[in-house]
Amino acid sequence: MNTVFIVQHVHLLMPQEEEDVKLIGVYRSLQSAHAAVKRMASAPGFRDHPNVVDPSYAGVGTDQGFHISEYRLDKDNWTSGYVTQIN
Repeated sequence: MNTVFIVQHVHLLMPQEEEDVKLIGVYRSLQSAHAAVKRMASAPGFRDHPNVVDPSYAGVGTDQGFHISEYRLDKDNWTSGYVTQIN
């Protein structure tokens, strides 16, 4: 096994439209990740946005719901650093 599947749930906190992200779990297979979504989709809060998000569709609020991402093990995924902007 060289990859894992991470399931997260995203919804927007109003009125600032801040993302609230919850890590659901890490799974050995895509099938297990989808099974986790199926188990959680009817739970309070999650049921407000129960669908798996299609990352190829972009629009306001379209990222709310479950996200399934595949990650390779023993590989850096964030390599560019970051800058914090303070207003």
